[in-house]
Amino acid sequence: MTTRFLSIGFVLLFFVSILKLNAQSVEFTKFNFPNNKKQLSVALDEIKTGDKYYSQGPGVYLFAIEHYLKANEFNPNNAFLNYKIGRSYLNANDKANAIKYLEKAYSLDPKISHSLKNNNINYLLARAYHLNYEFDKAINKYKEHNNSLDPEQIAKQKRLIDKHIEECDIGKELVAKPARVFVDNLGNLVNSAYPDYSPLVIPEETMIIFTSSRENTTGGKRDKDSHFFEDIYITYYRNGNWTVPQNSHYINSNNHDATAGISADGLNLYIYKSSGGNILFQCELINNKYSEPEKLSNAINSGRHQSSAALSFDKATLYFTSERDDGYGGRDIYYSKKDKKGRWQDAVNIGATLNTPYDEESVYILPDNKTLYFSSKGHNSMGGYDIFKSVYENGKWSEPENLGYPINTPSNDVFFTMAASGQRGYYSSKKRDGYGGQDLYIITFLGAAKPLVNDSEKELLAYKAQPIKESVLEPKIEQHTVLTGVILDAITLEPLQATIEIIDNYKGELIASFESNSSTGSYLISLRAGINYGITVNKKDYLFHSENFDISETNIAKKIKKDILLKKVAVGSKIVLNNIFFDFDKATLRPESTAELDRLYKLLIDVPTLKIEISGHTDNIGSATYNQKLSENRAKTVVNYLIDKGIDVGRLTFAGYGFTQPVASNDTEEGRQLNRRTEFEVLSK
Repeated sequence: MTTRFLSIGFVLLFFVSILKLNAQSVEFTKFNFPNNKKQLSVALDEIKTGDKYYSQGPGVYLFAIEHYLKANEFNPNNAFLNYKIGRSYLNANDKANAIKYLEKAYSLDPKISHSLKNNNINYLLARAYHLNYEFDKAINKYKEHNNSLDPEQIAKQKRLIDKHIEECDIGKELVAKPARVFVDNLGNLVNSAYPDYSPLVIPEETMIIFTSSRENTTGGKRDKDSHFFEDIYITYYRNGNWTVPQNSHYINSNNHDATAGISADGLNLYIYKSSGGNILFQCELINNKYSEPEKLSNAINSGRHQSSAALSFDKATLYFTSERDDGYGGRDIYYSKKDKKGRWQDAVNIGATLNTPYDEESVYILPDNKTLYFSSKGHNSMGGYDIFKSVYENGKWSEPENLGYPINTPSNDVFFTMAASGQRGYYSSKKRDGYGGQDLYIITFLGAAKPLVNDSEKELLAYKAQPIKESVLEPKIEQHTVLTGVILDAITLEPLQATIEIIDNYKGELIASFESNSSTGSYLISLRAGINYGITVNKKDYLFHSENFDISETNIAKKIKKDILLKKVAVGSKIVLNNIFFDFDKATLRPESTAELDRLYKLLIDVPTLKIEISGHTDNIGSATYNQKLSENRAKTVVNYLIDKGIDVGRLTFAGYGFTQPVASNDTEEGRQLNRRTEFEVLSK
């Protein structure tokens, strides 16, 4: 019996030893690879080359990864190599791979941190989890890291660790209640594999001036962290696309040059230059070109580092960030006012409501002269810089409001600027869908959720006299379809400021409401996949315009340019109801037609003298008799719906015209689709 238990115990000990051995780090030695000396030599050379890049800093970590991975193919069980790959991926914005390799390093050697000096693997794993939105795992790792420190280390690091844990708790709250926005990457034509940030947008949204540390910067020099020096680039919005960014060589130098701010009218450009002491310069737009940079006064450039600026709408106050002795910690927000002679006065710290012991950065003031956007590592940030908003009312700034997820992330979210329309924002962020480092993004604000309510003035009929040409452009914004164009008076072609409502036809809910630009009539809407959209354009005294976009989950991202002509209401006007749908080859209404039908019903209630004809139209597939009957039955179904809702039958007539009144050629599927429609005509009002 004793011998038997001893044998079992020996077997168990053997397997435990094997498991333990399998979890141990395997060194790159001849002893471990006696039969693979040539491959071992190649792997060691790859590690040596990778180490050269690794030692140079984050700017070239991607090159280090390339060589480390080749060595890792030969020996995937070396803790230190997995650690270096994971750390490199973490700095290269690939959190998933960072976690994969750091976890592997930890499993191979939990005590690897003893040989890493200040690079504790628990802390790096905590950061990777944190940046990857795995907040609970991050909190546990932060605590493990804290528990591994000696008293001296705790004294130095406790504040930072506690802050990171707090950021994780804030992150969970923000992610649970996302803001009603669309956030879209501007695409790999504008963004590069290098850091791209600090976008400045002129009022017409036809040009973005931004900063990049890419390989074709002026001088081609690299900084201490191996990133290229910053330069200023410009991209233009032409023919529905952002152009390839051009280097502004006449503004840039061989040192750091970066965008800092722009006035509301686009006439004053502020830039940062490292030459001369990390200070701010101003350029003026003259003959459609910005002038040579001119240094701002010492009232502003008297700190150790000035990096962003925002000019008030009246151009009497300049807000900027600076690092000074009278600050609350790190970089703070300051402001300077002009005197009667136009000279900038001594800078004033904006105060502790906005400034924190941590860094504040990238200020932007709305044309209302009271709404300030800025980035901060303090307040209730979920990690790194978050973007906040504060309003100056009753002589004081309000408590900063976090713009929320998905605008803000656990990484750095900075340099927010608002489009002139107030419906879109631009900023830089380090998100999962990025192309490398910071990328430029566009934010589409949807506004507060509200029920589907139709104002009587907005219900003044939908108009579509003839189909508007649609051109699908090469996708530049990933995952979402972007609808853009201008809204014009159909007769004078003057730009119109109109209300654009986006409706989820399946749910019958109003998703968002926008205004087209008052001076240009331009609009831009970002549409997510997987929704059947009803889009209406309304303006007082004009017929409303109706469009439908049914975007499937598998839809390829694209841009659609659609210019919309609105016509004033008149007897004889015909209105296409693009959001009325029938079952195939039947006169049965589909549920997603409800919103459009109810809009028509409410119009008839609000205008009790209105008389209309509902008409059905088809393409030319099938016989004339069959199509006439189908179109008539569909028109009759719409009339019956309205009668059932309480509309007097004397106000409604119906007719089926089959394929006798086409609005497009029946030779193409696109044309036939336009011809399959339901209209109503105003008979009297």
